Amino acid sequence: MKNKKVMVPFADGFEEIEAFTIVDVLRRAGIDVDMVGVVGTMITGNHGIRVTMDKKISEAKADDYDGIALPGGNPGYVNLGRSGVLIELIKKISGQGKLVAAICAAPVVLVKAGVLEGKRATIYPGMEKEIPYPRSERVVVDGNVVTSQGPGTAMEFALKIAEVLVGKDVAYSVKRGLVI
Repeated sequence: MKNKKVMVPFADGFEEIEAFTIVDVLRRAGIDVDMVGVVGTMITGNHGIRVTMDKKISEAKADDYDGIALPGGNPGYVNLGRSGVLIELIKKISGQGKLVAAICAAPVVLVKAGVLEGKRATIYPGMEKEIPYPRSERVVVDGNVVTSQGPGTAMEFALKIAEVLVGKDVAYSVKRGLVI
């Protein structure tokens, strides 16, 4: 059985805690993760951390992934939403019934891609009017969509993505190893 594979798109202004927690936890769970730059291969986070991407978005194909997980951050989520290529990838991945996840303000990008129609979701507190069926939980799963609220929920979010993709046992093992 081949490893599951997830794309994490990065745009300037991304929230470092969210992005790095997603990548780290999923890799610990044995999931292949591509860090994909929406504009180039050197991206700078909201708090000045510069990171080199594995590939550019123009090189990413929906069929290569079992899911996509969007970090938030401001203006990171705005910059993600400006990428027409990313919006199309999200639509394709979701249309194939694969995992689509977003944290913090990034569920706004899922709205732009039409993914949250009829779905319960959560978002950064104070932004509830930006999504159709807001919930107050820290992490919400509705079908193939996983959403979460922000930096303080990043670990729960990443572990839930791992659980959805590779099962409760693997997610629990990673959780125990992280002393959570």
